[in-house]
Amino acid sequence: MLNQIKKYRIFIGTFVVFSIITISLFYNVLKPAKTLPIYNPSDVNPELVDSTVQYISKSHTIGNFSFINQNGKRITQKDYEGKIYVADFFFTTCGSICPKMTSNMEDVQKAFLHNPKVMLLSHTVTPEIDSVPVLKKYAIAKGVVDSKWNLVTGDKKEIYSLARKSYLAVKLGKPEELYDMVHTENFVLVDAHKQVRGFYDGTKKEEIKRLIDDINWLCQNDKK
Repeated sequence: MLNQIKKYRIFIGTFVVFSIITISLFYNVLKPAKTLPIYNPSDVNPELVDSTVQYISKSHTIGNFSFINQNGKRITQKDYEGKIYVADFFFTTCGSICPKMTSNMEDVQKAFLHNPKVMLLSHTVTPEIDSVPVLKKYAIAKGVVDSKWNLVTGDKKEIYSLARKSYLAVKLGKPEELYDMVHTENFVLVDAHKQVRGFYDGTKKEEIKRLIDDINWLCQNDKK
């Protein structure tokens, strides 16, 4: 018996290797190709979406905006034209989730520091506190690279409108304050066509890895 096994060991070994290769090829053929959804207001938790756009089920894109960044420069949609970018909402005096979110956004910055197709955009939800000098001080402390990452302030109503109507990512605050916002941990991935392609928990490292993987996929597949 042992002699028979030795006699056919080359055949058995070849068969096993062939079987593994064949199974791997079938798996790769049958495995669904990676895709990223395109999110519209009707696809998202209504708590995060302004009631005036909740019915929209297709062709949703990020609206035009105009804010001032940490260097006192006006930032508009033009600065992000044709770019893949990650947007979030924060405030500099936040002591709960913001420090972790900012640290994780810095990881995203590092991952794409030399990729001109990818940018970052952080909006303050307390513009009355987060002036340009305050944002600049925060940016320096957090290692923000100006050419890659804009921290922006501006009109509170405009920030609120963009958060709820475009990025679909911010909850309502107190009912008595019309433009009070409870910012969430959401990082929002936007493609080169201004479409929302993903939401990620900005406080979790595993979600940041998923975000980086999805940005890489968009860089390869989202041709303009």
